[in-house]
Amino acid sequence: MTHPFEFTLQCHVPADRQALVVLARRAEDLGYSMLTVPDHVDDDLGPIAALTAAADATETIGLGALVLCNDFRHPVVLAKEVATLDLLSSGRLTLGLGAGWKTTDYEGLGLPLDPPRVRIDRLAESVAVLKGLFADEPCTFVGEHYEVTALDGRPKPHQRPHPPFLIGGGGRRILELAAREADIVGLNIALPTGVIDASAGPSASARATDEKLAWIRAAAGDRFDELRFHARVHLAVVTDDRDGLAEAVAPGLGLTSDEAKESPHALAGTVDEMADQLESRRERWGISMIGVGSEVMDDLAPLVALLAAP
Repeated sequence: MTHPFEFTLQCHVPADRQALVVLARRAEDLGYSMLTVPDHVDDDLGPIAALTAAADATETIGLGALVLCNDFRHPVVLAKEVATLDLLSSGRLTLGLGAGWKTTDYEGLGLPLDPPRVRIDRLAESVAVLKGLFADEPCTFVGEHYEVTALDGRPKPHQRPHPPFLIGGGGRRILELAAREADIVGLNIALPTGVIDASAGPSASARATDEKLAWIRAAAGDRFDELRFHARVHLAVVTDDRDGLAEAVAPGLGLTSDEAKESPHALAGTVDEMADQLESRRERWGISMIGVGSEVMDDLAPLVALLAAP
Protein backbone atom coordinates (compact mmCIF):
# COMPACT_ATOMS: atom_id res chain seq x y z
CA MET A 1 0.00 0.00 0.00
CA THR A 2 1.29 3.46 -0.90
CA HIS A 3 0.59 5.96 1.85
CA PRO A 4 0.46 9.72 1.22
CA PHE A 5 3.40 11.83 2.33
CA GLU A 6 3.33 13.40 5.77
CA PHE A 7 5.95 15.63 7.36
CA THR A 8 6.49 15.67 11.11
CA LEU A 9 8.32 18.48 12.89
CA GLN A 10 10.58 17.76 15.88
CA CYS A 11 10.49 20.70 18.28
CA HIS A 12 13.64 21.55 20.25
CA VAL A 13 13.97 23.94 23.20
CA PRO A 14 11.42 26.73 22.62
CA ALA A 15 12.34 29.76 24.73
CA ASP A 16 8.93 29.99 26.40
CA ARG A 17 5.23 29.29 25.93
CA GLN A 18 4.82 31.97 23.29
CA ALA A 19 7.66 30.52 21.23
CA LEU A 20 6.06 27.08 21.37
CA VAL A 21 2.66 28.48 20.41
CA VAL A 22 4.10 30.39 17.44
CA LEU A 23 6.00 27.30 16.28
CA ALA A 24 2.99 24.99 16.59
CA ARG A 25 0.66 27.36 14.75
CA ARG A 26 3.23 28.01 12.02
CA ALA A 27 3.75 24.27 11.52
CA GLU A 28 -0.01 23.75 11.27
CA ASP A 29 -0.37 26.58 8.75
CA LEU A 30 2.47 25.20 6.61
CA GLY A 31 0.90 21.75 6.38
CA TYR A 32 3.09 19.69 8.69
CA SER A 33 1.07 16.71 9.85
CA MET A 34 2.42 16.37 13.37
CA LEU A 35 4.41 18.32 15.93
CA THR A 36 6.70 16.07 17.94
CA VAL A 37 8.94 16.53 20.95
CA PRO A 38 11.88 14.48 22.26
CA ASP A 39 12.11 12.85 25.66
CA HIS A 40 15.53 13.30 27.22
CA VAL A 41 17.02 14.57 30.47
CA ASP A 42 18.32 17.79 28.96
CA ASP A 43 17.11 21.32 28.25
CA ASP A 44 14.12 20.34 26.08
CA LEU A 45 10.63 20.85 27.40
CA GLY A 46 8.85 17.97 29.11
CA PRO A 47 6.91 16.14 26.39
CA ILE A 48 3.49 15.71 28.00
CA ALA A 49 3.21 19.32 29.16
CA ALA A 50 4.63 20.69 25.89
CA LEU A 51 2.20 18.68 23.79
CA THR A 52 -0.69 19.79 25.98
CA ALA A 53 0.23 23.44 25.41
CA ALA A 54 0.59 22.81 21.66
CA ALA A 55 -2.80 21.10 21.57
CA ASP A 56 -4.42 24.07 23.27
CA ALA A 57 -2.86 26.48 20.74
CA THR A 58 -3.82 24.62 17.56
CA GLU A 59 -6.80 22.99 15.88
CA THR A 60 -5.74 20.20 13.54
CA ILE A 61 -2.04 19.35 13.70
CA GLY A 62 -1.18 15.95 15.14
CA LEU A 63 0.78 15.63 18.37
CA GLY A 64 3.43 13.10 19.28
CA ALA A 65 6.74 12.31 20.91
CA LEU A 66 9.84 10.96 19.18
CA VAL A 67 9.84 9.03 21.37
CA LEU A 68 8.77 8.60 24.98
CA CYS A 69 11.33 6.51 26.82
CA ASN A 70 9.60 3.52 28.35
CA ASP A 71 12.04 3.27 31.24
CA PHE A 72 11.09 6.74 32.52
CA ARG A 73 7.41 5.93 33.23
CA HIS A 74 5.37 3.03 34.53
CA PRO A 75 2.84 2.04 31.82
CA VAL A 76 -0.13 2.49 34.17
CA VAL A 77 0.87 6.12 34.78
CA LEU A 78 1.70 6.62 31.11
CA ALA A 79 -1.67 5.21 30.02
CA LYS A 80 -3.52 7.80 32.10
CA GLU A 81 -1.36 10.67 30.80
CA VAL A 82 -1.64 9.55 27.18
CA ALA A 83 -5.38 8.92 27.31
CA THR A 84 -5.94 12.30 28.94
CA LEU A 85 -3.91 14.10 26.29
CA ASP A 86 -5.65 12.25 23.46
CA LEU A 87 -9.04 13.03 25.01
CA LEU A 88 -8.31 16.72 25.55
CA SER A 89 -6.90 17.12 22.03
CA SER A 90 -9.93 15.40 20.45
CA GLY A 91 -7.89 12.49 19.15
CA ARG A 92 -4.76 14.11 17.76
CA LEU A 93 -2.15 12.06 19.62
CA THR A 94 0.30 9.52 18.21
CA LEU A 95 1.94 7.47 20.96
CA GLY A 96 5.65 7.27 20.16
CA LEU A 97 7.52 4.78 22.36
CA GLY A 98 11.10 3.59 22.56
CA ALA A 99 13.21 1.35 24.75
CA GLY A 100 15.72 4.08 25.67
CA TRP A 101 19.25 4.47 24.34
CA LYS A 102 20.98 7.66 25.45
CA THR A 103 23.67 7.04 28.05
CA THR A 104 23.47 10.51 29.58
CA ASP A 105 19.73 10.11 30.25
CA TYR A 106 20.32 7.08 32.42
CA GLU A 107 23.29 8.66 34.14
CA GLY A 108 21.24 11.77 34.91
CA LEU A 109 18.39 9.73 36.35
CA GLY A 110 20.62 7.31 38.21
CA LEU A 111 19.00 4.41 36.38
CA PRO A 112 20.90 1.37 35.15
CA LEU A 113 21.13 1.15 31.38
CA ASP A 114 20.12 -2.46 31.02
CA PRO A 115 21.18 -4.50 27.97
CA PRO A 116 19.03 -3.90 24.86
CA ARG A 117 17.31 -7.27 25.22
CA VAL A 118 16.04 -6.37 28.71
CA ARG A 119 14.90 -2.88 27.71
CA ILE A 120 13.08 -4.17 24.65
CA ASP A 121 11.39 -6.98 26.58
CA ARG A 122 10.27 -4.39 29.12
CA LEU A 123 8.92 -2.19 26.32
CA ALA A 124 7.01 -5.14 24.86
CA GLU A 125 5.33 -5.70 28.23
CA SER A 126 4.56 -1.99 28.52
CA VAL A 127 2.83 -2.01 25.13
CA ALA A 128 0.69 -4.94 26.22
CA VAL A 129 -0.28 -3.12 29.44
CA LEU A 130 -1.06 0.12 27.60
CA LYS A 131 -3.29 -1.60 25.07
CA GLY A 132 -4.99 -3.49 27.89
CA LEU A 133 -5.71 -0.30 29.81
CA PHE A 134 -7.01 1.48 26.70
CA ALA A 135 -9.44 -1.38 26.04
CA ASP A 136 -13.04 -1.50 27.26
CA GLU A 137 -12.53 -4.29 29.79
CA PRO A 138 -10.35 -4.24 32.94
CA CYS A 139 -6.72 -5.19 32.32
CA THR A 140 -4.90 -8.02 34.04
CA PHE A 141 -1.28 -8.60 33.10
CA VAL A 142 1.50 -10.60 34.73
CA GLY A 143 4.97 -10.30 33.26
CA GLU A 144 8.58 -10.24 34.30
CA HIS A 145 8.64 -6.45 34.61
CA TYR A 146 5.02 -5.35 35.22
CA GLU A 147 1.98 -6.74 37.00
CA VAL A 148 -1.51 -5.26 36.74
CA THR A 149 -4.62 -6.80 38.30
CA ALA A 150 -8.16 -6.08 37.06
CA LEU A 151 -7.46 -2.40 36.49
CA ASP A 152 -9.89 -0.47 34.30
CA GLY A 153 -7.81 2.29 32.76
CA ARG A 154 -9.51 5.67 32.96
CA PRO A 155 -10.04 7.92 31.14
CA LYS A 156 -10.27 6.10 27.84
CA PRO A 157 -8.55 7.80 24.91
CA HIS A 158 -10.59 9.63 22.29
CA GLN A 159 -9.25 7.37 19.51
CA ARG A 160 -10.53 3.81 19.68
CA PRO A 161 -9.27 1.28 20.34
CA HIS A 162 -6.24 3.48 21.08
CA PRO A 163 -4.06 6.21 19.59
CA PRO A 164 -1.67 5.04 16.86
CA PHE A 165 1.49 3.50 18.27
CA LEU A 166 4.81 4.60 16.77
CA ILE A 167 7.68 2.37 17.86
CA GLY A 168 11.11 3.23 16.58
CA GLY A 169 14.61 1.84 16.64
CA GLY A 170 17.52 0.67 14.57
CA GLY A 171 18.15 -2.87 15.77
CA ARG A 172 16.49 -6.11 14.80
CA ARG A 173 14.66 -6.88 18.06
CA ILE A 174 13.07 -3.45 18.42
CA LEU A 175 12.03 -3.36 14.76
CA GLU A 176 10.49 -6.82 15.03
CA LEU A 177 8.51 -5.61 18.04
CA ALA A 178 7.38 -2.57 16.05
CA ALA A 179 6.38 -4.82 13.15
CA ARG A 180 4.12 -6.84 15.44
CA GLU A 181 2.66 -4.10 17.62
CA ALA A 182 2.97 -0.63 16.07
CA ASP A 183 0.87 1.24 13.56
CA ILE A 184 3.89 3.33 12.51
CA VAL A 185 7.43 1.95 12.43
CA GLY A 186 10.19 4.45 13.08
CA LEU A 187 13.15 3.49 10.91
CA ASN A 188 16.01 4.82 13.02
CA ILE A 189 19.76 4.66 13.11
CA ALA A 190 21.08 2.03 15.51
CA LEU A 191 22.93 3.65 18.42
CA PRO A 192 24.32 0.78 20.48
CA THR A 193 26.97 2.95 22.15
CA GLY A 194 24.39 5.37 23.53
CA VAL A 195 25.84 8.37 21.69
CA ILE A 196 25.49 9.85 18.21
CA ASP A 197 28.79 9.81 16.33
CA ALA A 198 30.33 8.60 13.07
CA SER A 199 30.20 4.98 14.25
CA ALA A 200 26.45 5.06 13.62
CA GLY A 201 26.94 5.84 9.93
CA PRO A 202 26.71 2.30 8.53
CA SER A 203 23.27 1.89 10.16
CA ALA A 204 22.08 4.98 8.25
CA SER A 205 22.93 3.55 4.85
CA ALA A 206 20.55 2.35 2.17
CA ARG A 207 21.91 -1.17 2.51
CA ALA A 208 21.19 -1.19 6.25
CA THR A 209 17.69 0.11 5.60
CA ASP A 210 17.07 -2.72 3.14
CA GLU A 211 18.03 -5.14 5.90
CA LYS A 212 15.74 -3.42 8.42
CA LEU A 213 12.79 -3.69 6.04
CA ALA A 214 13.48 -7.39 5.57
CA TRP A 215 13.34 -7.93 9.34
CA ILE A 216 10.12 -5.96 9.59
CA ARG A 217 8.46 -7.75 6.69
CA ALA A 218 9.23 -11.16 8.16
CA ALA A 219 7.96 -10.21 11.62
CA ALA A 220 4.87 -8.34 10.44
CA GLY A 221 3.42 -11.08 8.28
CA ASP A 222 -0.01 -10.21 6.94
CA ARG A 223 -0.07 -6.79 8.59
CA PHE A 224 2.99 -5.50 6.72
CA ASP A 225 0.99 -3.62 4.09
CA GLU A 226 -0.93 -1.77 6.79
CA LEU A 227 2.20 -0.34 8.41
CA ARG A 228 3.36 3.21 7.86
CA PHE A 229 7.05 4.03 7.97
CA HIS A 230 8.61 7.10 9.54
CA ALA A 231 12.23 8.15 9.04
CA ARG A 232 13.87 10.95 11.01
CA VAL A 233 15.94 13.12 8.65
CA HIS A 234 18.85 14.46 10.70
CA LEU A 235 20.37 16.54 7.88
CA ALA A 236 18.04 18.52 5.60
CA VAL A 237 19.52 21.25 3.39
CA VAL A 238 18.07 23.08 0.40
CA THR A 239 21.02 23.56 -1.96
CA ASP A 240 21.96 23.74 -5.62
CA ASP A 241 25.13 21.71 -4.91
CA ARG A 242 23.98 18.40 -3.50
CA ASP A 243 27.15 16.59 -4.55
CA GLY A 244 29.42 19.15 -2.93
CA LEU A 245 27.46 19.06 0.31
CA ALA A 246 27.59 15.26 0.40
CA GLU A 247 31.36 15.26 -0.06
CA ALA A 248 31.76 17.81 2.74
CA VAL A 249 29.57 16.18 5.39
CA ALA A 250 29.76 12.45 4.61
CA PRO A 251 33.06 11.72 6.43
CA GLY A 252 31.68 13.16 9.67
CA LEU A 253 28.67 10.88 9.31
CA GLY A 254 30.79 7.79 8.79
CA LEU A 255 29.58 7.40 5.20
CA THR A 256 30.89 7.85 1.69
CA SER A 257 29.38 10.71 -0.29
CA ASP A 258 27.30 8.25 -2.34
CA GLU A 259 26.07 6.54 0.82
CA ALA A 260 25.15 9.90 2.33
CA LYS A 261 23.07 10.80 -0.73
CA GLU A 262 21.22 7.47 -0.58
CA SER A 263 20.59 7.49 3.18
CA PRO A 264 16.95 7.96 4.22
CA HIS A 265 18.22 10.03 7.15
CA ALA A 266 19.63 12.83 4.99
CA LEU A 267 17.88 15.05 2.47
CA ALA A 268 19.60 17.63 0.28
CA GLY A 269 19.21 19.37 -3.05
CA THR A 270 16.73 21.65 -4.71
CA VAL A 271 13.08 21.23 -3.76
CA ASP A 272 12.47 19.21 -6.91
CA GLU A 273 15.51 17.02 -6.22
CA MET A 274 14.30 16.45 -2.67
CA ALA A 275 10.86 15.49 -3.94
CA ASP A 276 12.44 12.95 -6.30
CA GLN A 277 14.50 11.50 -3.44
CA LEU A 278 11.45 11.07 -1.25
CA GLU A 279 9.42 9.52 -4.04
CA SER A 280 12.24 7.04 -4.61
CA ARG A 281 12.47 6.21 -0.91
CA ARG A 282 8.74 5.67 -0.65
CA GLU A 283 8.91 3.32 -3.63
CA ARG A 284 11.88 1.38 -2.21
CA TRP A 285 11.12 1.32 1.51
CA GLY A 286 7.56 2.58 1.93
CA ILE A 287 8.72 5.65 3.86
CA SER A 288 5.87 8.14 3.70
CA MET A 289 6.37 9.99 7.00
CA ILE A 290 9.40 12.26 7.06
CA GLY A 291 10.55 13.75 10.32
CA VAL A 292 12.60 16.96 10.27
CA GLY A 293 13.81 19.43 12.87
CA SER A 294 12.04 22.69 13.62
CA GLU A 295 15.13 24.63 12.53
CA VAL A 296 14.34 23.79 8.87
CA MET A 297 10.57 24.27 9.10
CA ASP A 298 10.46 27.29 6.79
CA ASP A 299 13.22 26.07 4.46
CA LEU A 300 11.25 22.90 3.70
CA ALA A 301 7.85 24.57 3.47
CA PRO A 302 7.86 24.46 -0.36
CA LEU A 303 8.60 20.72 -0.23
CA VAL A 304 5.77 20.14 2.24
CA ALA A 305 3.42 22.13 0.02
CA LEU A 306 4.50 20.09 -3.02
CA LEU A 307 4.22 16.60 -1.55
CA ALA A 308 1.79 16.84 1.35
CA ALA A 309 -0.91 18.91 -0.33
CA PRO A 310 -4.45 17.64 0.40
